[in-house]
Amino acid sequence: MTPLDWLVITFYLGLTLGLSAWLARRQATAADYYVGGNKLPWWALAISILATQSSANSFLGIPAYVALVPGGGLTWLQYELMLPLAMVVVMLVLVPVLRGLGVISVYEYLERRFDRPTRLLLSAVFLLSRGLATGVALYAAALVVQVSTGLTLTTSIVLMGAVTVVYDTLGGMRAVVWTDVLQMAVLLLGVVLCGSIAWNLVGGGAAIIAAHEPARLAAVEMAHGLGDGARAPLWGFVAGGLVLYIAYYGVDQSQAQRTLAATDVRAAQRALVFNGMARFPLTLLYAGLGLAIGAVLMQNETLRAAVPADRLDLMVPRFIELFVPPGLRGLLVAAILAAAMSSLDSALNSLSAATLRDFVEPRLRSPTHALLAGRLVTVVWGLLIVLFALGVGGMATSVVEGINRIGALFYGPLLAAFACGVLDRRARGPAVLAGVCAGLAANLLLANTLGAAVFWMWWNISGLVVAVFVTTVLSRLLAPPLPAQLQGTTLDGAALRRGWTDSRGSVALLLIWAAAMAAVAFWLGVR
Repeated sequence: MTPLDWLVITFYLGLTLGLSAWLARRQATAADYYVGGNKLPWWALAISILATQSSANSFLGIPAYVALVPGGGLTWLQYELMLPLAMVVVMLVLVPVLRGLGVISVYEYLERRFDRPTRLLLSAVFLLSRGLATGVALYAAALVVQVSTGLTLTTSIVLMGAVTVVYDTLGGMRAVVWTDVLQMAVLLLGVVLCGSIAWNLVGGGAAIIAAHEPARLAAVEMAHGLGDGARAPLWGFVAGGLVLYIAYYGVDQSQAQRTLAATDVRAAQRALVFNGMARFPLTLLYAGLGLAIGAVLMQNETLRAAVPADRLDLMVPRFIELFVPPGLRGLLVAAILAAAMSSLDSALNSLSAATLRDFVEPRLRSPTHALLAGRLVTVVWGLLIVLFALGVGGMATSVVEGINRIGALFYGPLLAAFACGVLDRRARGPAVLAGVCAGLAANLLLANTLGAAVFWMWWNISGLVVAVFVTTVLSRLLAPPLPAQLQGTTLDGAALRRGWTDSRGSVALLLIWAAAMAAVAFWLGVR
């Protein structure tokens, strides 16, 4: 790193902090802090959602998976195929209810529809799982910053954590969204610059394609059955991916908070349409970056020696170190920081929102104290995440690899709780809790007994089916819910028809886009 590189990074971090300090002037209530007073434009929310998905693991992990990981390749694109269809379900079923109620924590819905124990339990599950995952994500991103800058690992963790906590605490959701817009621009510029340099070094697209085995260029894995525990059949991604994305974008606080911050239901739906269409091209861009840098690695012994077999995700930072000139190198390190912080700020803000609304605010003497309490909760969560990241150590590798599996254990039962509340007017709180516990138990049993034979994406389906079945059966054994619990919290056939009428243009666009994505994947090849 040269002084020019550090100047670029310092300017970027200073711009981020300055923007958040300026936005902090417009906050007066907890609603301003957590959902931007419901005044944020849909396109900014859409870019913020997309930026949250573009973590440092995406910028570094996807290229490494596509180019180097054994059994990897363009099959990563299978993850994206069901996203447009998931957005259709979220738009038509979940957003009209959750955004229509005007909640800040998505788990507030569970108390209005069922009871307080249901809300607190599922909110606690979210806080635990997201808090741990965020600490691990900070550690993983800091490893890359350490390699790219020469800073110590501890300094990298503290620097990234401190900057994120400061601008998140000051600016709240407005700072999260508008810095995400800035970070997305820096990230895209970094990916394009890195890819262009690799393209020129290799000698063009034909040389890039020729450098890789045909199996690595195939985008669809046509395995049969339930998979072999390591590789997934296409239908595992089709079925499991649909459930995963509906749960992630619809009822996970870290993502749903953006739609809750929209000006109205229509604006929230527009943000989801944008993401349903933009994420696949972004993933293609990451995959192309991986193929280009992978081709350079095949030709260059120095780069090959700099990427150890047990740390393949260092491919991109080592490429930046060896081949990117000063100044541009600082910009690309800033892009890595942008990718990391765009995910950290969203997780931190959502952890703070759920903690305040679900556990702290009911105990406050005055609602006027909620804004100060929200900032204090954000600081506390920031400190906890930094401390956890500092203590992760050797545990990080196994945990990072298991994050997606942990999500698959929980997302099916979590979605079942909301789906039964929105679609089944007979569903009751105690039955929902029993269903969530049964779905989680079924997934744990499946993972421990058939984990080597069933790919983990199928757990999304098993958890959902078991939880819905148990909830439906037990709810019929209990007294029907009170009419007040159903007011505005359920979706009937008439509401679905109205939603379809209002959104049919967007739905048709997403369905066409889903077909186009599938066509591109199959055109790229089947193995």
